[in-house]
Amino acid sequence: MNEQLSPLTCYYHPNTETALRCSTCEKSICPKCAILTPTGYRCKDCVRGQQKVFETALWYDYLTASVIALTLSFIGSQFIPRLWFFAIILSPIAGTVIAEICRAVIQKRRSKKLNQTITIATAVGSLPYLLLSLWVSLNALGSGSLAGLIGLALQALYSFLVTSTVYYRLSGIHLKF
Repeated sequence: MNEQLSPLTCYYHPNTETALRCSTCEKSICPKCAILTPTGYRCKDCVRGQQKVFETALWYDYLTASVIALTLSFIGSQFIPRLWFFAIILSPIAGTVIAEICRAVIQKRRSKKLNQTITIATAVGSLPYLLLSLWVSLNALGSGSLAGLIGLALQALYSFLVTSTVYYRLSGIHLKF
C-alpha cells in the first residue's frame, strides 16, 4: 500500500511544484505567488478580493476631494510662506487640515487611488505660487539680487511639507521610534 501522491503544482504556474496552499481558498501556490499575511499565505485573487472590501470610495469622492485639496493648498500657498520661519511649523498643520477636511467631506470613504488623487491635487494647488516665486527669483537673479531666493525656498518648503503631510495623514503611515 505504498501509494505515490502526485506532486502539487502552482495554480498560476502549472510547471512549478509546490507544497503551499492559500489559507483562504486552498489553491496550490508557489513561493512567487504566495503573499504572506498575518493569517498565513494567500493567493493573489484572495488578497485582491480582500482589498476591494476596504475600497469604499465613490466616483464623486475623487472630484470633491480633489477640488477641496487643490483649493485649500492654493490658499495656504499664499499665506504660509509669507510667515517666514513659521512656515516650517504651519505647513504640516496646513497639510493635516487639508487631509482631515477631505476625509470629513468624503465621510471617511477610502481608496488607495483616492489618497493618491488628493495628494496630487494638494501638490498641484501649491504649484502656482511656487512657479510665481521661481519666476520672481529668476528675474531677481537677472538683476543681481538674491532676495527672491528666500521666497522661492519658503514656497518650495511649503509645497513639500504640505504634500507629504497630506500623503502621510491619508495613507495611515505610522512611524515607530
